[in-house]
Amino acid sequence: MNILVLGKGKTGSLVAEVARERGHAVDALDVSDNQNGAALTAERLAGVDAVIDFTAPEAAVANITAVLNAGNRIVVGTTGWYAHLPALRELAKARGALLYGSNFSIGVQKLFRLTAALARLQGYTFSIDETHHVTKLDAPSGTALTLKEIILQSQPHAVVEVTSHRIADAKGEHIVRAQSDVDVLEVRHDANSRRGFALGAVRAAEWVADKQGCWEFREIFDAL
Repeated sequence: MNILVLGKGKTGSLVAEVARERGHAVDALDVSDNQNGAALTAERLAGVDAVIDFTAPEAAVANITAVLNAGNRIVVGTTGWYAHLPALRELAKARGALLYGSNFSIGVQKLFRLTAALARLQGYTFSIDETHHVTKLDAPSGTALTLKEIILQSQPHAVVEVTSHRIADAKGEHIVRAQSDVDVLEVRHDANSRRGFALGAVRAAEWVADKQGCWEFREIFDAL
């Protein structure tokens, strides 16, 4: 496959590395080389099987729009742009493909399912604690917001407190806690490195390369 990676930060660079290890041809564009998605022309995307975006919320919408308008496919690990999702979902259904997720780690996908099971408990209050590196722009993290959404699906009237910490070069930690008068249950995921996120994103690109439509990673990761 020919993969174009958007973003040369820590995760974007690792995505490019993992994609090359899996035998793909890889090119990359930094945010400064692609203001408002201007570099993502039909000519630039010709021959590209999938684009992977790990940029910033303010860049992601323009990138997704440009890729879909060119009839191409994009995997988006950037969060913070979901207010635009309805319109972009419709665009993806008309042309190209969009696969997005708040976290592409397979372990975190299992955390989502464990949280869904935990959230079905009655008589408990729920809270989420998340820790990331100091340069992470969004707080709470997209993963923490997804965990909260999962809890609220089973407990729509619950008040779910989310606590965020930004420490050094922390790779990512999420703890979901259910507390009652008699006990406390926790499910937890700690990332030892960013490689799990990068591998999941590359596998997502491999999956979406011949698809058209719009999916969240939670919907399709069993198929990888």
